[in-house]
Amino acid sequence: MGTIDVGTASWTDKTLLDSGWYPASADNPEKRLAYYARQYRVVEVDSTYYGPPAEQTTRLWAERTPAGFTFNIKAFSLLTGHPTRVSAIYKDLRPETDKKNVYPGDLPAQSYEEVWSRFLAALDPLAEAGKLGAVLFQFPPWFGIRRSNKDYVLEVAARCKPIVPVFEFRNASWFDGANQNETLDFLRAHKLGFVGVDMPQGHKSSVPPVLAATSGLAVVRFHGHSDKWTSKDIHEKFGYEYSRRELSEWAPRLRALADDADTTHVLFNNCYRDYAQRNATEMLSLLEL
Repeated sequence: MGTIDVGTASWTDKTLLDSGWYPASADNPEKRLAYYARQYRVVEVDSTYYGPPAEQTTRLWAERTPAGFTFNIKAFSLLTGHPTRVSAIYKDLRPETDKKNVYPGDLPAQSYEEVWSRFLAALDPLAEAGKLGAVLFQFPPWFGIRRSNKDYVLEVAARCKPIVPVFEFRNASWFDGANQNETLDFLRAHKLGFVGVDMPQGHKSSVPPVLAATSGLAVVRFHGHSDKWTSKDIHEKFGYEYSRRELSEWAPRLRALADDADTTHVLFNNCYRDYAQRNATEMLSLLEL
């Protein structure tokens, strides 16, 4: 069985800070990250989806964590085709527009290329420290299975080299009938990592909880099962705590997945108060890690 690392998708959420999970002595960002890194070996950084990171910030992350710790970085929204706030784009690259949100096509080609370059360059300190796990490319619900989108997946992989990208699809067409094998075979053929998800079903963005190792790194993200998944309030959307029974049912599936991968990352994204941390710790216990 390959290595399994368990962690969460946040260590800075305000509701987490208010929950009392951190000891009183962890009273600043440096101490909180150090405390988190003593509990888990991996963390997913989701703030980079909303705005690209600064190289100075990633350098501090590298310096403040022990050897062997891993950061997975969520790709900036513009790079996955999501609507992106103009104010989130590098100031000198912002398009002249009255729109609040823009898409890649709204930027001059040279500016779009520069966004890619700066985003990846900002991850250099983590890569140099051996602490960059993967960059998560979570595509929008309208990103369905078709040739042009497969080509974009390959383009992303080529742009990222030697950084490892992993891919999360939020359109069920990738998994409909025979498409599921086609999707997984496509990723395997190019040695690209697949991200399996556990999430509420019955919504436009819902995909089934498929687990598969299509490269040396397998990733599973737990989003919870909130009955307010469509809420614009992110804490209502992700405010779900898994029961021990639910996690117990997942443990053998994760062990089986790890048999087919060199490394498996299990990340809890139910980030409200300390729900994700409690569930991550419980999963570590169930997996006997």
